Amino acid sequence: QVQLVESGGGLVQAGGSLRLSCAASTRTFGAYSMGWFRQTPGKEREFVGTISRSGGGTLYPDSVKGRFTISRDDAKNTVYLQMNSLKVEDTAVYYCAARRYGGTYYTTATEYDYWGQGTQVTVSS
Repeated sequence: QVQLVESGGGLVQAGGSLRLSCAASTRTFGAYSMGWFRQTPGKEREFVGTISRSGGGTLYPDSVKGRFTISRDDAKNTVYLQMNSLKVEDTAVYYCAARRYGGTYYTTATEYDYWGQGTQVTVSS
């Protein structure tokens, strides 16, 4: 069982930046593909980005491409989501997720094995 703990959420003005962190409780963090999702009330969880094992590559949806960047530090068992040029529509609860092994990018929530508790990001106009 892997526990994921997100941090770094908060309130920011439109155009600002936030960096979310997700710390994993596993000694084999490098074996996990990591993803970020977000969710607003009444909507399904939305894919925000993913990073492959060992940071070999990243994938983002068009809605955040060029503004959000995912990185990982396997020595710290942590994945990050740097969010720049934030928009009001980025307001959501942000979740990190982990999938053990795998060889490609994973963009749907059902493909992930473990989830964090979420952190609220609120962007004001």
